[in-house]
Amino acid sequence: MVRLNAGLVIPRGPQGAAGQLEAIQLAESRGVEQVWSTVGGPAPDPVTTLAAGAATTQRVRLGTSVVPIYPIHPITLASQALALEGLAPGRIRLGIGTSHKPMVEGMYGLQMNRPLSYLREYLTVLRALLWQGDVDHAGEFFTVKASLARDATLPRTPLLISALRENAFQLAGELSDGAITWVTPVEYILKTAIPAMERGAEKARRKERPPVVAHIPVAISQDRDAARNAFRAQFPIYSKLPFYQGMFKDAGYPVTAQEEMTDELVDVLCVSGNPATVKYRLQQLREAGLDELIVSHVVVTDEAAELEQLSAILADLP
Repeated sequence: MVRLNAGLVIPRGPQGAAGQLEAIQLAESRGVEQVWSTVGGPAPDPVTTLAAGAATTQRVRLGTSVVPIYPIHPITLASQALALEGLAPGRIRLGIGTSHKPMVEGMYGLQMNRPLSYLREYLTVLRALLWQGDVDHAGEFFTVKASLARDATLPRTPLLISALRENAFQLAGELSDGAITWVTPVEYILKTAIPAMERGAEKARRKERPPVVAHIPVAISQDRDAARNAFRAQFPIYSKLPFYQGMFKDAGYPVTAQEEMTDELVDVLCVSGNPATVKYRLQQLREAGLDELIVSHVVVTDEAAELEQLSAILADLP
């Protein structure tokens, strides 16, 4: 199982794919060992950008967090993974997830029925292709028969899934190579998510549970009010999505009647402080039982300076 200290989210900014590529290269030059790219919607495709990053870097690991599975067939995603692995062998991790009804049904016009069952079947098809080289599957959602070329090297790309609720974490423990959280309280990860993954791993008779990659937004600022405001500006949608509302409620931090995050929830989700404080807090989170961190930079005032400081922290995190 791949287990790293911490990785950095490369956001999709106004400079598009060229800006993302530059950010990936800069992260590697600063010693960051893993970068993650968010995916989805009518914007420059981060998977394509990761291919450019794979071809122009040597060490940094590259991951998706996450590819929405409804708009893309698993064979198509497998072919993309093969291209990435060909450019950066052993440096690719593929995170996939169901996304949310407002996007799947509202944007793409696709039906989103029984998403967890759909994710299970999608993951089964994708793993068979990338880890065994062939798939012959007839299920509720997919009927697929395909094989890699006879001379193809099996990429065995690690396949992680996004998870918010208990059943999704159990699925991650059963079938995936890791669970990726997003704006999720750490206590909920430790007390609900990890035990659910352990139950899934036990059900599948796996020797160990796969890692949880815990999303931690970080603001390099000692002004807590400014950090809260920056967090809310950067993550405005999650308190309005039903899947997240349910998870926040399960974690003990329900959103308000106006579908807003409380200050208490924001303080739980977002780490802030000077560089020394942030590094200490991230170390505490690792020591508390989080296997790996996926860190989003919450921009407060000076994006470039704050990102340089955050990158140095991630590169030096023990």
